[in-house]
Amino acid sequence: MTDKQNKPNRQIVIGTGLFVAAVGIAAAVFVSNAMPGMAATCEVRTDAVQKIDAAAGGELAALLPSDSGRGFADLAFIDGEGNAMTLADFEGKKLLVNFWATWCAPCREEMPDLDAIELRYGGDDFAVVAISLDMGSDGPVAAGLFLEEIGATNLALYADPSYKVFERLRNQAVTFGLPATLLLDEKACEIAVLQGPAHWDSDDGNRVIEALLDI
Repeated sequence: MTDKQNKPNRQIVIGTGLFVAAVGIAAAVFVSNAMPGMAATCEVRTDAVQKIDAAAGGELAALLPSDSGRGFADLAFIDGEGNAMTLADFEGKKLLVNFWATWCAPCREEMPDLDAIELRYGGDDFAVVAISLDMGSDGPVAAGLFLEEIGATNLALYADPSYKVFERLRNQAVTFGLPATLLLDEKACEIAVLQGPAHWDSDDGNRVIEALLDI
């Protein structure tokens, strides 16, 4: 376990005008999310899947280890300043990728837990990537304001106002509702999927993250 108590707060910098421009600039990158046939495939890591399966219990009992071989390095979204990104930008880090929206009550309840997990484990080896799916140019603005409101200063703002991310997940039968969470290895290969919310800031959540870091 890594002590992140001295980690500096992250500033959410976003404005409506900026995001209108950013959505236009980033539109092309969203195409990869709309084309599931282009998704990368990964070698199935049986040892990693088994380790996560053994760790999942209690609050995380619904976490399903995956042997699908799905890869998400090309999953596209934008950051709080409107810059186009993919999960490949996090290469080398194990990831907890959460898909949420401000209109989703269970998602809202889950954000403080994810903020705490990022504070505790975030660093060179791990990151929480919480991607807002609030739609339209005002969607990311609403997401940023919500994170500020609840004091989630450790979570960076990421967003897909086109909603193509969720369409891709649905088309690939990864998940059918929000919130949804992927645990990925350092190459953004799928290790486990959680459909629905969880209390990540718990002994059960810590055990799963530490198992992920150990694979």
